[in-house]
Amino acid sequence: MLIKLENIYKSLGGKQILQDINFNVSEGEILAIVGFSGVGKSTILKIISGLLEPDSGKVSVSNEEIGMAFQYSALFDSLTVFENVAFPLMERKDLKKKYDETQIKEIVGEKLELVGLSGIENKYPSELSGGMQKRVGFARAIVTDPHIILYDEPTSGLDPVSSRVIEDYIVELSKELCAASIVVTHQISTIAHTSDRVIMLYDGTIVWSGTPTELITSVDPYAYQFITGDKKGPMISAFH
Repeated sequence: MLIKLENIYKSLGGKQILQDINFNVSEGEILAIVGFSGVGKSTILKIISGLLEPDSGKVSVSNEEIGMAFQYSALFDSLTVFENVAFPLMERKDLKKKYDETQIKEIVGEKLELVGLSGIENKYPSELSGGMQKRVGFARAIVTDPHIILYDEPTSGLDPVSSRVIEDYIVELSKELCAASIVVTHQISTIAHTSDRVIMLYDGTIVWSGTPTELITSVDPYAYQFITGDKKGPMISAFH
């Protein structure tokens, strides 16, 4: 297992966000984490990446190199695509002296090619569509060849065609890098097209788990409410 969470608890601002969270993700596997807004999905990503410490429980990450693709790409507007993708290689203390300029250009070119964006190194984020910006974010996330990739709402705000392109690249990158991947999403299409397994969070706990097909066809009250968007059911939205 590249990722293993055991009995994870986390409180923020006096509120219990996560309670007894247990799951694992293997090499080459894609896990989708779903649920209403505010149920702790992004908190799990922060704990895995080391941005947050759990209050209790154990996080096992067998490879320390983790790639993170953010919801809004988080590109630097004033930097070119090349500079954005190369940023970890040039700025991280453990990497900045490891590669020369020629090597960095080769690595950046390879990663952009992997996400279908060869030849745009000199463009700025403002010159790209939303989908292209997301893919540049993917290239930056994998520039260090991580074996763990975390995606936070990767298809949020995209049209169906652009979403499908992003979904295809999530699957392709998982295979190319033999990575353990976690996708936090609300999108049914993203769940169906990318994930091998799904866990659903509600009120800080895992209330359902299974395959995407099982989720879509389930009569379990949690799964059914999530899929149908029915206001009636065991889950109450934060906006209710």
